Amino acid sequence: MKTRFIRRNLFKLGLAASATSILPLLSGCNNSESTRLIRMGVNTRVRMLDPRKATDALSSRINRLIYRQLIDFDAHFQPRADLADWQQLSPTHYRFTLTPSRFHNGEQLNAEDVVATYRSVLDPNFGSAHRGSLKVIKEVTAHNSNQVDFILNEPDPLFVGRLVIGVLPKSLIEKGHAFHEEPVGSGPCRFISMNEQKLVLQRSDNVLLEFVPVKDATVRVLKLIKGELDIVQNDLSPELVGYCQKQPELQVDWHNGTNFGYVGFNFEDELLAQKALRQAIAMGIDRQAVIDALFNGHARLAGGLLVPEHWCGVKDIHGFDYDPERAKALLKQVKISTGLLNSNGMIELSYKTSNDPTRIRLATIYQSQLKKIGIQLKIQSYDWGTFYSDIKQGRFQLYSLAWVGVKSPDIFQYVFDSEAVPPKGANRGRYRDPEADRLIRKAATQQSLEAQAQTYQQLQRHLQDDLAALPLWYEDQYAVSRANVAGYELYSDGRLDGLLKVRKMLS
Repeated sequence: MKTRFIRRNLFKLGLAASATSILPLLSGCNNSESTRLIRMGVNTRVRMLDPRKATDALSSRINRLIYRQLIDFDAHFQPRADLADWQQLSPTHYRFTLTPSRFHNGEQLNAEDVVATYRSVLDPNFGSAHRGSLKVIKEVTAHNSNQVDFILNEPDPLFVGRLVIGVLPKSLIEKGHAFHEEPVGSGPCRFISMNEQKLVLQRSDNVLLEFVPVKDATVRVLKLIKGELDIVQNDLSPELVGYCQKQPELQVDWHNGTNFGYVGFNFEDELLAQKALRQAIAMGIDRQAVIDALFNGHARLAGGLLVPEHWCGVKDIHGFDYDPERAKALLKQVKISTGLLNSNGMIELSYKTSNDPTRIRLATIYQSQLKKIGIQLKIQSYDWGTFYSDIKQGRFQLYSLAWVGVKSPDIFQYVFDSEAVPPKGANRGRYRDPEADRLIRKAATQQSLEAQAQTYQQLQRHLQDDLAALPLWYEDQYAVSRANVAGYELYSDGRLDGLLKVRKMLS
């Protein structure tokens, strides 16, 4: 990163009277700090420590450390046993057998705890956002002290993969315990305390994990350099990551990621409803050039919403190739009503994004590339709340977002089904296509994962060909840590499980 970038941000943040004088000072390391404390910088406070209500990524990732769930996922995103193994006794009857485990308050975890947890999630008066994904459950009962039976309303081959809610003690559920303030789980970390400044967990080896909210990314980096933080995972601009790679006090590690970046289209717009225009946009954006320039090569071109290594991913699709001449030819096929061209005779489209600096930079790159083929982007950037509200309500022509941590292929019903327009789902572009609906419904009724995989792969090919959304890339995961931090493991879905084994040595 340019020296003037650091100087500008240091002055803006009021951290120094002279950028040149403070940088050497910040490079020092406090050798007296205990190796029994690992401090992770995060971009916001943790919002919800009750896994039944947690929906944001950070809360969900931290809840994984505090609570255990019935199942987890392997490298191909197929379910595997965590708290319990399972048998399918009939198409609508599953029995889970628990492995021995205790809650952090000393209570033995048993079948009644699982029943109480899932019944509370299914209770409409409780208000869990996860109730919809579990609506197929007709009944959950304890077969005995360590076996739980789930009875379904109808067969659901994806059912096991839905059981990812952290299990809570029945005794505390019945007392109305405030888990969001004082969580009690059975996971690898015990809750210690939480206030405005930090959340503190304790590993089984007594190492403390502190999660310190630092909203500004530049300040997070400066705190890393100074030794006030040990690790930051993601949420930095590409420039800041590049700067970190040049600092002797820091190290940067990378891992392939699953976060799916895309450009969304409004299919109720008379221009974007035309496939020729969507194709022109797809061929007019040089995705690989963006990856190379902005992400320094740390992303993969995307085709389907699911990564190729997913059990129903598609290995041989990667989106539309950059072809500006073909894009120009496609634009000539677009039917344009009077008044939809700007004064320069170009198609003008609005593009909405958040006010995050990296997202605005991406927007300006798209604007420059599309102008060359005859499309003028009008960039509109907003704070996150306003931007997200507009997207859900369909107030846009183009926008860009990312799907984070997707594991189950039922995401396609949620995002592309004709009946999933908000608030019923996340079909924000109002995409309605009979063939996509047919394949989504066909997959939902198939009884084998093999048959489902084939149908979901066919669906992804169709969605790419129809440009239901413009696939961009899967961004890599990365972690920036101090040089004396060792053993931190990254995961493709961004989970924070690497904190369970990371260690810190005296500098």
